[in-house]
Amino acid sequence: MAKIQRALLSVTDKTGLVDFAQRLAGMGVELISTGGTAKLLRDSGVAVKDISELTGFPEMLDGRVKTLHPKVHGGILHIRENAQHRAAVAEHGIQPIDMVVVNLYAFEKAASKPGVKFHDLIENIDIGGPSMVRSAAKNFQDVAIVTSPAEYDAIAREMQTSGGSLSLATKWRLAQKAFATTTAYDSAIASTLEGISLPEGDALPAAGTEGFPETLRLSFRKAFDLRYGENPHQKAALYGDGSGKGVANAEQLQGKELSYNNIVDLQAAWDIAQEFEEPVVAIIKHTNPCGTAIAPTLADAYKRAL
Repeated sequence: MAKIQRALLSVTDKTGLVDFAQRLAGMGVELISTGGTAKLLRDSGVAVKDISELTGFPEMLDGRVKTLHPKVHGGILHIRENAQHRAAVAEHGIQPIDMVVVNLYAFEKAASKPGVKFHDLIENIDIGGPSMVRSAAKNFQDVAIVTSPAEYDAIAREMQTSGGSLSLATKWRLAQKAFATTTAYDSAIASTLEGISLPEGDALPAAGTEGFPETLRLSFRKAFDLRYGENPHQKAALYGDGSGKGVANAEQLQGKELSYNNIVDLQAAWDIAQEFEEPVVAIIKHTNPCGTAIAPTLADAYKRAL
């Protein structure tokens, strides 16, 4: 497989990015980036080229137009084994882009914020990101598309053991995940906007409560596998809706891996807690609250509930 020589990085979730970029740079990969991503890398001592250096065109319209350019999408989409494609990009001075590292504006998190403004919601609809993701995924034979920080370590390790390349199987797996990512993203946008009337000002109208949506779109991403399902011989996994809230996004501080029944009890406790503004503790057994209490502190609430 061909060595990855040039990567474009443009992410909202910057978890683990600096380390990944350093590992790519250590393998001789040229890094190109945009806006805040480029600033983070540069401030962290990672050599990076601004996207405007590649395109010859500045970022504009408050960042709405950064990567929507033939020198970006031509570099991603041209088929390396196609002589006509190679001639076309050479004629126009388009450099190959072998890896695209992109995750999208956090639309679901923006939509879940209390009192979110309509303008802010619309501005959190990513345009350039999904375009690059789909371009890279379509041309997966030649381009690796990385949409999740959870992939960084495995990708870097494979490249380090294969002379800087990735297998076709890995790139196909990444492309499958990329298409699933853009599908879920568009579904979340469509489902959210379908329930909103056109606002007269910038306040976001409450979603209608009458009737049912024209299309019911359900899309969830796996958070982690569970120890077992409702019974020990069954398998289970926990999925989240991308909002960043709820049990699926909780941090486990101690104890063994969770099972399905643990998650059901946690959800019951979370549902009770949502009914209170004060610090509250709910103790649950088999989905039933055995004790619930509020207090000035969580410690006191726990004592009262116990």
